[in-house]
Amino acid sequence: MDQAASSYLRSAVHQPVNWHEWGQAAFEQAAREDKPVLLDIGAVWCHWCHVMDRESYEDPALAKIVNEHFVAIKVDRDERPDVDSRYQAAVSAISGQGGWPLTAFLTPEGKPYFGGTYFPRDDRYGRPGFDRVLLTMAEVWKTRRDEAMESAASVFAAIEHGETFSGRAASLTMEIVDKLVASAVKQFDARNGGFGSQPKFPHPSAIDLLIDVAARTGNQGARDAALVTLEKMARGGVYDQVAGGFHRYSVDERWVVPHFEKMLYDNAGLLANYVHAFQTFVDADAARVARDIIRWLDATMTDREWGGFYASQDADLSLDDDGDYFTWTREEAAAVLTAEEMAVAEPYFDIGELGDMHHNPAKNVLHRKFTLEEVAKRVGRQTGEVEALVERAKRKLLEARLKRPTPYIDRTIYTSWNAMAVSAYLDAARVLDLREAREFTLKTLDRLLKEAWDRETGLAHVVAYPDGSAGRVAGVLDDYALLVHASLDGWEATGARRYYDAAMEIGEAMVERFYDGTGGGFFDTEQTEGALGVLAARRKPLQDSPTPAGNPAAAAALLRLEALSGRADFRQKAEDTLENFAGIVEHFGLFAGTYGLALELLLLHPAQVVVIGEVDEARKLAAMATARYAVNKRVIVLRPEQVVAAELPPLLAETLPNLPELRSGKACAVVCKGASCLPPTSDGEELLQELRD
Repeated sequence: MDQAASSYLRSAVHQPVNWHEWGQAAFEQAAREDKPVLLDIGAVWCHWCHVMDRESYEDPALAKIVNEHFVAIKVDRDERPDVDSRYQAAVSAISGQGGWPLTAFLTPEGKPYFGGTYFPRDDRYGRPGFDRVLLTMAEVWKTRRDEAMESAASVFAAIEHGETFSGRAASLTMEIVDKLVASAVKQFDARNGGFGSQPKFPHPSAIDLLIDVAARTGNQGARDAALVTLEKMARGGVYDQVAGGFHRYSVDERWVVPHFEKMLYDNAGLLANYVHAFQTFVDADAARVARDIIRWLDATMTDREWGGFYASQDADLSLDDDGDYFTWTREEAAAVLTAEEMAVAEPYFDIGELGDMHHNPAKNVLHRKFTLEEVAKRVGRQTGEVEALVERAKRKLLEARLKRPTPYIDRTIYTSWNAMAVSAYLDAARVLDLREAREFTLKTLDRLLKEAWDRETGLAHVVAYPDGSAGRVAGVLDDYALLVHASLDGWEATGARRYYDAAMEIGEAMVERFYDGTGGGFFDTEQTEGALGVLAARRKPLQDSPTPAGNPAAAAALLRLEALSGRADFRQKAEDTLENFAGIVEHFGLFAGTYGLALELLLLHPAQVVVIGEVDEARKLAAMATARYAVNKRVIVLRPEQVVAAELPPLLAETLPNLPELRSGKACAVVCKGASCLPPTSDGEELLQELRD
């Protein structure tokens, strides 16, 4: 494993376990030596993965047991989502639980016969010690192999059955969207925001669906569920109050104490949510949060020279702390701030002698207990004065925190997560007028298309590893679908034909490589001969987990392509894909947000608002066209010289170049649905009325 490029695998190179990378060689060795496989799946940001590493895999006595009885394989779940998703399903079928670290015992053919998640080194937490588990599983392989093989066969069958999510229904109606929204509203915690009880995770696709439905129909329940959740998250400790950006999830229902790792995909999805909330409801705090997410990503998680977004930031420096980099004792805060600043920061961020962390009760997770107005009343000052002092305090706390040793940043650049960030950044750049963010994002998109995409070999899942080496893992459905969306967003942002052409190429490849022409829908991986282990099991992902699910994301991508190209086959495949799951999707509720958005795109029909004019002249019309988020509305700003057939997608090329208004030199907006466009208008109020209609 010395040649591994993955951050998670590199972190285990020093361990006395003879780890192998996932691959043919490891399974051949297991067959040759007649040993079962010990499979560990984890991630560099995963706290309990590090705990199990230190307790067990770094223990020479336990490593000896592993090396004697097993062939050990370690997998990075971020690098190999195809491997992780299948073994998660397998272990869930065996033990009823999943998560990381994932620990599975496999036959030399890669089929699991036992598994679980974290196993302690010694008997505790009501779980058997890992050495006892290892010796028992080795003994089962030697003396009760028939039982192991029978278990492996039944688990494999359960994976294939459970992961197809097939539930075809003949009719696709908005009633399905209504049911998904009703399910989310039913689970909404009106007091604290979010859905259900602790632990609480963000659900970006579901929140976008709620925003869209609230804006389109006036559904007050959907509006409250989206806006209260976004407000409470932004006030909680799950949001980094000094640097910006969100931690992965909250362990309590009030969003106060998080798991402190920060993931690119969460922040990309939530950035889009806050932009759409501002866009639709003119919520100034939502705009502030969106800018702060970008501020953190720009400062911490981006390759400024070449473009690209890094994957994650770890929660801890070591296993002996729990978010200590991000938290403060009262004394630590007071040492950084003046007495005047501390007087307002203390109530505003709820900094006290008794904090929030179990491992160190003096440590406070900064969260906004009171509003600025409430703090101003408590300290007897004007709101403006308090706001200025809070901003000064935030800057000082951040400067002091940056002097602390920084948790590890995984600088791997993944295609799908970067595509999500590209789309969210371009949304933010348009709505919030962020020119620098726009330029960096286009640099990132150019890098993805240059380094990850190849017409012959397809799309890579990894663009680059932390050491700068190129990725060598084949792209999965998510990579293709989300990069189609990002490329179309690039075209909308620039009018540059190369982005539209790239989206078409990748979309065609996605259909060719993943679409099930017999049963409908998309598989998550390409079918390959001699697939290892449970990779032979076919999956059609429907559930957001937490990134957008591959099937509805692919369907939405095809619908966006059809709206510009007129390709009826794309629409047919998208509709067939959504029909494939229509009979069961309502049972997924919150976890089917991407499906709901895709179904809206199918039923509401996409509309393009094309604003034509020089940049400054067109800006006002573009701003009015952008107001209110709607999943089926796209806004494209073109300079007059770009409105020629050779530069436009086919359907727009049929109409826009023939407009007599182009010769007037006056900025105008055209609302188009497919090849049908309304007359151009230069009147902003008239444009708004056309959009309402």
